[in-house]
Amino acid sequence: MTATSTQVRLRDHRFFFWLAVAMTVVIVAGFSMQLAMGRSSFAVPVRLHIHAAVFFGWTALYLMQNWLVASGSVALHRRIGWLGAGWAVAVVVLGIYMTVMMVRRGGAPFFFVPSYFLFMNSLSVLCFGGLVAAAIRLRRQTAWHNRLMACAMAGLTGPAWGRLLPAPFMIPWVGWGVFAAVMLFPIAGVVADLRTRGRVHPGWWWGIAALTVTQVAMDVAATSAPGLALYRAAVAGTPGEAVAPLSYPPFPPLS
Repeated sequence: MTATSTQVRLRDHRFFFWLAVAMTVVIVAGFSMQLAMGRSSFAVPVRLHIHAAVFFGWTALYLMQNWLVASGSVALHRRIGWLGAGWAVAVVVLGIYMTVMMVRRGGAPFFFVPSYFLFMNSLSVLCFGGLVAAAIRLRRQTAWHNRLMACAMAGLTGPAWGRLLPAPFMIPWVGWGVFAAVMLFPIAGVVADLRTRGRVHPGWWWGIAALTVTQVAMDVAATSAPGLALYRAAVAGTPGEAVAPLSYPPFPPLS
C-alpha cells in the first residue's frame, strides 16, 4: 500500500466519522425541537418509546462504528457489525409498523396527504434496508461499504429534516424539500471524493440513485390505483378509513 493510498484511506475514515456526526446532530436537533416546542411528549404509548429507542439506538451505533474505524479499532468495528445487521432489520420492521399504525388512527402529519405519508415512510425504510444489505454484502470492499452505509443513514435523516424545515409553508413540495435536504449528505461525499481522489467512487452514484428512485416511487405509489388499494386495505375498519387518502388533513388549531 503506497503512502498516497494510506492518506486517502485515513481521510476517508475521518470524513465518514464527521459525516456521521453531522447526521446525528440533524436527527437530535429535529426531534429535540419537536419536544421543546410542545409538539411531542413522553406521554405516548409504549410502542412509540420502543420505536424511538430503536431508531436513536441505530443512530448511536452508526456514529460509534464510524468512530471506531476513525480511531483505528477496525477489528472491534467488524465484530459489532453483525449487531448492526440485526438492528437494521428492526429499524425496517418498526418503521413500517409505526407508519401503518399512524395512518390507521388517522394521524398523518397535516402537511402530507395520508397516502403519500404511508408510502414515504415505508419506502424510505425499505430503501434503507436495501442499502444496508448491499453494504453488508460488500463489507470487504471498504470504499463501497462506507458509501452505501452513509447513503442508507442519510435516508433516515428524513423525519428529522421534516421537523426542522418549515413544512407547512412548503406544501405541496414538502416531500421533495426533505429529499433535497437528505441529499446534502451524499453530495458532501461526492465533493469529498473529488477533492481527495479526483474522481467519484461509484458507491455514491448507486446510493444516490437508490434514494432518487425511492423518492420518485413515493409519488407514483401514493396516487396509483394499486397504491390507493393498498392504503385502503391498511386502514380498513379503523378511524383512518374515514380520512381521504389524497386530501391534506386540517391544520391544527392555533394556540
